[in-house]
Amino acid sequence: MRSRFDQQLQELNSKLIEMGALCEESIALAAKALLGGDGELASRVVPLSREINNMEREIESLCLKLLLQQQPVAGDLRLISAALRMITDMERIGDQAEDIAEMAPFMAGREDRELGRIGEMARAAIAMVTDSVTAFVDRDTSLAAEVIGRDDVVDGYFARIKQSLIEALVSKPQEGEYVLDVLMVAKYLERIGDHATNIASWVVYSVTGVHGEEKA
Repeated sequence: MRSRFDQQLQELNSKLIEMGALCEESIALAAKALLGGDGELASRVVPLSREINNMEREIESLCLKLLLQQQPVAGDLRLISAALRMITDMERIGDQAEDIAEMAPFMAGREDRELGRIGEMARAAIAMVTDSVTAFVDRDTSLAAEVIGRDDVVDGYFARIKQSLIEALVSKPQEGEYVLDVLMVAKYLERIGDHATNIASWVVYSVTGVHGEEKA
């Protein structure tokens, strides 16, 4: 019975890795489409978002099967509970990557400091997502704590971009629509960082039983 349970836990890990990889790919693709103003590239994010949604349902079903059929002990119960919470955050990451991709056609031909910072912010957010999932699979609380600490870096990007956009709006009020679009993209990336932080917090909980404050 335990060997079957362990096999299913391994399957859970594999599916979480796959879902995390889809999230990374969707953010990277959305950011590339945005920075290049590439609508065709942006359109490839939608199928990825749907695949992420499908993965959420598959993993949820597997977790419920583990809970109902295997009667897990405390440590396993924490792990499965954490996985259920993590997939909610990953699904939202997919949604926000899709939201970013939708902005791509409006950025065609634009090159400025804010978009450069958006690229840096996107890379930081992608790394947080990658490492948060890796921390779960490896049961690595040190890596999880590092991810949680990096949320301040992404928040710092957002603060600088927001301030720069406010200044741009004052000097060039005719650019208001563009400024708001870039600010929305920065906000989506900030939220992706928050979701990666949530995932890392659940990693710590799954190993130690202690959970910090989850970001809304």
